[in-house]
Amino acid sequence: MTSTQNPPHFVLFPFMSKGHTIPLLHLSQLLVSRGVTLTLFTTKANRQFIADFLHRQSDSISIVDLPFPNQVEGIPQGIESTDKLPSMSCFPQFATATKLMQPDFEEALEKIPHVTCIVSDGFLSWTLASANKFGIPRLWFFGMSAYSSAISQEVAVNRLLSGPETDDDLITVTRFPWIKVTRNDFIEPFNQRNPTSPHQDFVMEVTMAMMNSYGQIMNSFYELEPQFLDYLNGESMPKAWCVGPLSLAVTDSSPIVDRKPESEWIQWLDLKLAQGCSVLYVAFGSQAELSSKQLEEISKGLEESQVSFLWVVRNYETRVVDELQERVGERGMIVREWVDQLEILKHESVKGFVSHCGWNSVLESICSEVPILAWPMMAEQPLNARMVVEEIKIGLRVETCDGSVNGFVTSEGLKKMVKELMEGEKGKEVRKKVKEIGEAAKEAMAEGGSSWRTLNELIDELQTVRNSKTDDFRRSAGYTISATSYGEA
Repeated sequence: MTSTQNPPHFVLFPFMSKGHTIPLLHLSQLLVSRGVTLTLFTTKANRQFIADFLHRQSDSISIVDLPFPNQVEGIPQGIESTDKLPSMSCFPQFATATKLMQPDFEEALEKIPHVTCIVSDGFLSWTLASANKFGIPRLWFFGMSAYSSAISQEVAVNRLLSGPETDDDLITVTRFPWIKVTRNDFIEPFNQRNPTSPHQDFVMEVTMAMMNSYGQIMNSFYELEPQFLDYLNGESMPKAWCVGPLSLAVTDSSPIVDRKPESEWIQWLDLKLAQGCSVLYVAFGSQAELSSKQLEEISKGLEESQVSFLWVVRNYETRVVDELQERVGERGMIVREWVDQLEILKHESVKGFVSHCGWNSVLESICSEVPILAWPMMAEQPLNARMVVEEIKIGLRVETCDGSVNGFVTSEGLKKMVKELMEGEKGKEVRKKVKEIGEAAKEAMAEGGSSWRTLNELIDELQTVRNSKTDDFRRSAGYTISATSYGEA
């Protein structure tokens, strides 16, 4: 790497959500291995999780606590992470409240010498104003695929959602005519003809900050979605740097959290492996909200499938899953606590994954070479599901009773697709395909691979930019920031 007067020093600021935080912690491991010093910002309640994750890199990483705002309307006292929210309907208030952290962030930032860049979550759009105040390049991170980003941008630019009569009408994506989407593939406010809401204001702030930042760090690899990355980097938005899959930064010597050498579920998976049983892993993330009726159908479908399964549920999903555990006995295992998902997916007994298709889960499935049964729940997950099933063909999709994107799934429909994934011919096809793509992911992250090279190039470029004069930095970044374009900080 380029030798410079000041060694690289990155500031990382994840959003207060495990799904947003973990990829940036993986990135931190990659940066430390390249000689980068890190300062990582979080809040007091999130510090322990991060410290446990990073304890082997403690000499190279400083963790700075910022106070999370108190008495936020709609947010119970003491909640500092989205997985603790009583409902995701509270998300806009939670995300907006983070703006109140800006003075403390800048006070701490001022004390850090020679910062090369700030890498912050896309939801923390206000960090751009702080970065500009100190003349530091800011890159944003979003846990999204290039596919979903490109499709969303193309749909928005061409106002494709303003036309269809119903939410399930298929719409041809202009730049990618082989792809067809529906209004139901998008959430509010993106699926509204004329969006006007506080959520829309938040989206606009995030978008403006993206457009005025130095670039984007993307958790993907070029070989997975080349035409969509070329589209993003060919448009006017700042460059996307593909440095993933970041979960491949994890090694046996860098566990996610301190845990017992053999957790109960790993012992159970070991037993299933010894018995020659293939296991279906079922998890919908920490934020998906399922109705009691839908939980009952899932339970019945898993029971009647006769497949061995490991199901990770939220703490409050008790009665239905308790009864299921009693009925299936040792054929199934239900876990109610946070687990190392990658450890489970890598287990030799796991041969399928019923997933909400959060991008982290998709990548972890690819890296573990486990095919997906896609069941999107929220955010950009319907687009990820289309990518998984239709574009890269590493999974199948659950059948909803009315055929819509977000329709109800019956026990019979779930049973049918579980059997197909685990035992059918289509399951064999997607299992073969995910193995091929999993090998390509490992090659991208290995020394000399596309993601390995890109991260080195990014560090070198940022060092050159940061060690130049402030005016040179502004010209090379190619952007200007004003209160009118960004909004008052």
